[in-house]
Amino acid sequence: MTDTLETVLPFLEEFAPLELAESWDNVGLLLGDRHQAVRRVMTCLTLTPDVADEALSRQVDLIVSHHPILFRPVQKLTTATSEGRMILNLIRSGVAVYSPHTAFDSARQGINQQLAEGLGLTEIRPLRPSPLAGFEDVGGGRMGSLPEPVPFDTFLGRIRTLLRVTHLPMAGSRKSTISTVAVACGSAGEFLSDAVTHGCDLFLTGETRFHTCLEAREKEITLVLAGHYATERSGVEQLADQLASRFPGIKVWASQVETDPVVTVSGD
Repeated sequence: MTDTLETVLPFLEEFAPLELAESWDNVGLLLGDRHQAVRRVMTCLTLTPDVADEALSRQVDLIVSHHPILFRPVQKLTTATSEGRMILNLIRSGVAVYSPHTAFDSARQGINQQLAEGLGLTEIRPLRPSPLAGFEDVGGGRMGSLPEPVPFDTFLGRIRTLLRVTHLPMAGSRKSTISTVAVACGSAGEFLSDAVTHGCDLFLTGETRFHTCLEAREKEITLVLAGHYATERSGVEQLADQLASRFPGIKVWASQVETDPVVTVSGD
């Protein structure tokens, strides 16, 4: 029996309940027919034209993109813009698009939970718990403790290994050892104050504003900026694995052409 969007969507909505998404977000099924067949699924962090071309060339039925398309209200959808051309091509080919975005960030086994576990934290809990009734152990960011204090440079090495990065910009104080850690993927500088309130030694996020870096220095907490892409890409790779396990009749993979738009250039 061929799977359809109607059989796949309940899994996605249970894994990352849409109620957990921020009020400003645009999540769920953004493009597609719930009755269409699903034989091939591709996950990605951001649906860009090159990623869409990969999906079209490999005859994908469903794209699960962490970052949503049509994020802002659209008054025109034409070939005059790259986004318009991309979306119209997807529509012509019958490709559905689903985005879990901030619901995936905050879910019980979402991206922030995966980051916290990957760093070896224990006693993991939401940095900013969800106020929704019926939802436990979910919310914005995560925080936890290390089984024993880890030297500062050693812990930064652990971050580099987990996120597959070589450079780690940081702001704030440089601790001798790290014991308590907070994480929030993507662009999440607004969680710095929560990390400070909970007495964390280090706060890991992808990117933030200049003034948040100044605040980290003032509050004497280590702020590590590992990159938006680096803190979230592994989440969509793991989601592909989970979809493949849940739906063995569907071919699932994470985009193979997607790359970080931010690169490090070394001088001569």
